[in-house]
Amino acid sequence: MNFIDTAWIQVKAGDGGAGHISFRREKYVPKGGPDGGNGGNGGNVVVKADKQLGTLLDFTYQRHYNAENGAHGGKSNCTGRSGNDTVIRVPVGTVVCDRETGEQIADLTEHEEQYIVARGGRGGRGNSEFVTSINQAPRMADPGTPGEEATLELELKLLADVGLVGFPNAGKSTFISAVSAAKPKIAIYPFTTLVPNLGLVRAGEYRSFTIADIPGLIEGAHEGKGLGTQFLRHIERTAVLLFLIDAQSLDPEHDLEVLRAELGAHSPQLLEKPWLVRITKGDILGPELTDEIQSSPFAKKYKASVVSSVSGFAVKELVEQLWQFVAEMRSKRQ
Repeated sequence: MNFIDTAWIQVKAGDGGAGHISFRREKYVPKGGPDGGNGGNGGNVVVKADKQLGTLLDFTYQRHYNAENGAHGGKSNCTGRSGNDTVIRVPVGTVVCDRETGEQIADLTEHEEQYIVARGGRGGRGNSEFVTSINQAPRMADPGTPGEEATLELELKLLADVGLVGFPNAGKSTFISAVSAAKPKIAIYPFTTLVPNLGLVRAGEYRSFTIADIPGLIEGAHEGKGLGTQFLRHIERTAVLLFLIDAQSLDPEHDLEVLRAELGAHSPQLLEKPWLVRITKGDILGPELTDEIQSSPFAKKYKASVVSSVSGFAVKELVEQLWQFVAEMRSKRQ
């Protein structure tokens, strides 16, 4: 399945049905008596979150969505039938914006959460609604009002608790595969991760959280280098960021500065999140080198201990520490 996290669509709510002009054929009723019914209301266009969906791929094939028009009013004061709503299902975590103004319309973060993005037009009044003491036989009716139209921008942001950040081949995919059932592509060449991966981590009984692995960043990513920063939207909702630095890095301090600079260029709010640093690929280090790295000024400054996703060294402790951040964030939301 292709992972598509942005799309645009055009929506048109149903028009209201026109009011009816008609007269009863009854004795002693002036002019037969007006009995034109009202038109039905047009259907709404509704966007609804569905946890079974994980991509906006469908919207690359269909971009136009119309709701049903309301039926016209009828004689004998019969009101026209209202048009059916059109329900557009999107993945949980989808943000809906007006494409022309950029204004956010809805942020659907819960399963079955929905929002009306285009309201149907109102049905017009039939001539029976225009009866007055001086006009007992009106020959007028309202047309229905048109339904709303809009061009919408859809943007999917994964609902992850922990976001992994690092250079290509820093060990992000190996880590998420070690702590969850996610199976991202892992290889020795850069940019093996081309789309975000989401994994569920079990931190103990009744304790679990989600972790997002995004494609690796490089210096200048905010200028479009590498894969750019387009996938950073998927860690905007996280409770904590985990920076992974390759144990073979010649300058880990510089690597961390570059990564945080790229995050800040995308969104300053990302720099306000709690964050941890870990030095990956501890399995290629011997005990002496591991101790040397963990006692380095960089490790002490950022409390950056060594982990190994391959051997499992220090992974359990890291998962527990991440859980503490997630649990604290969840308690604040309640």
